[in-house]
Amino acid sequence: MTDKFRYAYNSLAYFGEDLALSVDRVARFGYDAIEIVGEPTQIDAKHVAKLTQDAGVAVSSICSIYTPERDLVHPDPEGRAAAVQYVKDLVLFAETMSCPTVVVHPTACMKTRALADPESEWKWAVESIREAGEFAAEHGVSFSLEAWNRYESYFLNRLEQCRALWAATELSNGGVQGDTFHMNIEEADIPAAFRASEGVLQHVHLADSDRTAPGGALLDFGPIIDALIDINYDKYVAFELLPALADPFAGGSHPEFLDRYTERALRTLRGIEEVVRTRRALAGKG
Repeated sequence: MTDKFRYAYNSLAYFGEDLALSVDRVARFGYDAIEIVGEPTQIDAKHVAKLTQDAGVAVSSICSIYTPERDLVHPDPEGRAAAVQYVKDLVLFAETMSCPTVVVHPTACMKTRALADPESEWKWAVESIREAGEFAAEHGVSFSLEAWNRYESYFLNRLEQCRALWAATELSNGGVQGDTFHMNIEEADIPAAFRASEGVLQHVHLADSDRTAPGGALLDFGPIIDALIDINYDKYVAFELLPALADPFAGGSHPEFLDRYTERALRTLRGIEEVVRTRRALAGKG
């Protein structure tokens, strides 16, 4: 059992900022790692590797960006092939930064309607993820299948669906991923969904119910942390926070997502984790 969780902050919240500033911020506030946006043609992986090494933090994961051109279940075989190549490029991107995990979702973000029948899309998802995943295994990289809420995707909304798809790929390098913002919409019981994913939970995204830093909205993170401890979760816990906009990158200033939320997220969750672990120790639960 791990003594404490390893925390990361997703640089998606720092959209457009010089990565040197982003890496410095997460290091300054005491994070273990930073999650890097999955744009290998725009971000110099060797430069990030040097920045993080110098700052004493790791790269926890790659936050993949699935656009309509990166759709692993598109009816067009050439379109699917291009999407698979994007994921393979992310594998090499991650490997350069000694990053263990690439986040995967089968279709484009904000695509809310299928372009083919469910059986075909499931088959294409299995084939696409398996091909990219076998390549990832050769490079020591794992995949994390993430569930998104119904307003961002019709495909994989709950962890049970992620587990079924992951099992169908027959891959062993990775597993599934829950994000508490999405889970707050889709899961009847967030802690139970995490407990049911024991042994196959590869990555976790945390955010409050309004996608800001935990501690300012509705989610009770105590039972969530308790569930992760119950299943001996020993991988990264990353904060993925975004402004409450239909397009969070449409412009405008959101300075609270910089120092303020970066500091609050870690302080809040470490405090909750300490309380939960202390209570468990007093109850003899370890």
